[in-house]
Amino acid sequence: MMIIDLLGYGAFFASTALIFALITLGLNLQWGLTGLFNVGIAGFVAIGAYSSAILTTPEAADRIGGFGWPILLGWAAAAAITALVAAFTGYATLRLKSDYLAITTFGVAVVVQLVALNAQGLTGGPFGVAFIPRPFAGVQDQPVLFNFANLAVIAVATGLVYLALEQLSRSPWGRVLRALREDERAAIALGKSAQSYRIQAFAVGGAVMGLAGAVQAHFIGFIAPDNYLPTLTFQVWAMLMVGGSGSNRGAVLGSIVVWAIWVGSGTLTAAIVPGDWQARAASLQIVAIGVMLCLILLWRPQGFFTPRRGGKASGGRE
Repeated sequence: MMIIDLLGYGAFFASTALIFALITLGLNLQWGLTGLFNVGIAGFVAIGAYSSAILTTPEAADRIGGFGWPILLGWAAAAAITALVAAFTGYATLRLKSDYLAITTFGVAVVVQLVALNAQGLTGGPFGVAFIPRPFAGVQDQPVLFNFANLAVIAVATGLVYLALEQLSRSPWGRVLRALREDERAAIALGKSAQSYRIQAFAVGGAVMGLAGAVQAHFIGFIAPDNYLPTLTFQVWAMLMVGGSGSNRGAVLGSIVVWAIWVGSGTLTAAIVPGDWQARAASLQIVAIGVMLCLILLWRPQGFFTPRRGGKASGGRE
């Protein structure tokens, strides 16, 4: 019985780590490849999650819904909606300076959080959205099978996105993005539009984050504003820094490592800290991630994987 429980938890852990990997892959395209500083990751993930949830859930008396779309169609719509929001955000700010993008993305995250909390007729307010359809709902009474079936779906989604981003990073489009980050003036002198390419990259990265939010919503079956706090943005940035900015393999590996440390530190805290201090001790997770990040960056300043010329990744220092 214990082995079965461990298998089920292992599948659940891996599924969550791969969802984080999806988000980190989107950030890697924006920052690692293009140099666009996004500090509103939680907001873009939330847009994808709520979009898919609203479009696929059954009818509810207290909010908009009841469209009953298939799950895959909801995921596609979530990615498209998030891409449009990201493109608009980039268009409104990247015409000025890239620095303004960081301020604007933070504002987007705050606005999304406030809408999720207060627009009860749309998002369910603080009570969130429940009864989100889950893949393989027919086998929910068999936890191990259910968790492994969901893991397979999430692994396929993450793998397809990974392969697509690898192809994009090695394509002429990806080389232009890398050139804009390394030497913008030289790229512009060759006739490349910095604004256009950066908006495209930010929109594609936003689409990946929105897809991750949708996948997470259907994996859990319930979402609420508390799922999309600034802590999520911190986690994803830590994952990218640990794995190696500019490397898709690093984004995936960093997500698994950081999520393992996050879960491990939470489990250790729950085991050794008295119940009355649990709420205060929760901040130790942030401290653990911070210490880990410092140690890894001292050991490998560029993370586990570092990008080489031509878009290939290396496991060591350059």
